[in-house]
Amino acid sequence: MNTKINSGIPDVAIHVQGATPISWEDCLARDAADPLAPVRQRFQLPEGVIYLDGNSLGAMPRAVPARMHRAIEQEWATGLIRSWNDADWYPAPQRVGARIARLVGAEDNEVIVADSTSVNLFKLLVAALRMRPGRSLMLGERGNFPTDAYVAQGVAEITGTQFRAVEPEEVLAALNEDVAVLALTHVNYKSGQAYDMAAVTRRAHEVGALVIWDLAHTAGAMPCALNDCQVDFAVGCGYKYLNGGPGAPSFAFVARRHQEGLRQPLTGWHGHARPFAFTHAYEPAPGIDRMLVGTAPQLGLIALEAALTAFDGVDMQALRAKSVALTGLFIALVDQELGAHGFGLATPRDPALRGSQVSLTHPEGYAIVQALIARGVIGDFRAPEILRFGFAALYLGHCDVWNAVAALKSVMAEGDWRKPEFTARKAVT
Repeated sequence: MNTKINSGIPDVAIHVQGATPISWEDCLARDAADPLAPVRQRFQLPEGVIYLDGNSLGAMPRAVPARMHRAIEQEWATGLIRSWNDADWYPAPQRVGARIARLVGAEDNEVIVADSTSVNLFKLLVAALRMRPGRSLMLGERGNFPTDAYVAQGVAEITGTQFRAVEPEEVLAALNEDVAVLALTHVNYKSGQAYDMAAVTRRAHEVGALVIWDLAHTAGAMPCALNDCQVDFAVGCGYKYLNGGPGAPSFAFVARRHQEGLRQPLTGWHGHARPFAFTHAYEPAPGIDRMLVGTAPQLGLIALEAALTAFDGVDMQALRAKSVALTGLFIALVDQELGAHGFGLATPRDPALRGSQVSLTHPEGYAIVQALIARGVIGDFRAPEILRFGFAALYLGHCDVWNAVAALKSVMAEGDWRKPEFTARKAVT
């Protein structure tokens, strides 16, 4: 079978055995029929690279450099401190939060951009505990991203409460009237497995617990209906599928029904009702603004705001449909082409149970990922043996999936991963 592999990837035939073979022409046809294909042009992607790591750091939207240049050369260099008013810096946390709200099924005044995901989780865990006096248990999951557990452990130490982590399949059974707050990540960072947000939230509410969802691997990748699911609180990451750049600020969601009763512990001056009155006593700002602490990182906010324009006019259901198609194609091709090379699949086959990534397992996962990166296909590795591939449907296509699997097959067939330069661990994996 003749194939057409671009991006410098070797010509490797890919078949789906026992079924009609998937061809290069099939992938071309799928991309040609893709209503989101033009959105790819909103991103600055390097030539010869297939970027499957948007679940770790999103690609750069083309709108960002010009906006950053204006912010630095005009608003900062020339406008100086006047730009807090003249360039609308001051209301940026609320304005950017409103853009994100539309992607996660919330109202504009329920989401604000501030701090990091870890800091926002800390604030909301303490606030939730304060809203459930008499309950002393925070419930989480084993295998969650470590920062969520670390923050919960720190909150437990400070507040004299308890943090308990259970296996994901045990979460519903572990909910009882001792639980003040359930804190889960919607899409697991390693496996890509997704919870049923509505069902879990409903069960938590039945026992009187509040729920915090971590949307780090959800926001910008798939539809999310926070208000339809009656979610209490959520946090999320600005630099993954939202493409806000390295270290982009996080966002926090507080359902309107909880805002006036929210008492978060980091009572900084930007969370004050009248910051520029400079009074001695703290008075919380009304609504979502009380989630603010200190001065907002304006350059990070400006980059994130520009990046979010990549979602303009994008239907999130269409984005999800494309994500499911891309991940499904990747799984199918891996099944048929890499069966002899010892890979396992850590991600659910059922698309309803997975996010926008596929994770494979292999004892030599780190070296394989490094060898793959050398061929222009960028994924990442998570210890002890997870190869992660993120499918950001805004800028990836079916032909990218074809070429990525072809490259992975070549790495394994030619034994590239055995080379010393690919086995030496780097600081960031």
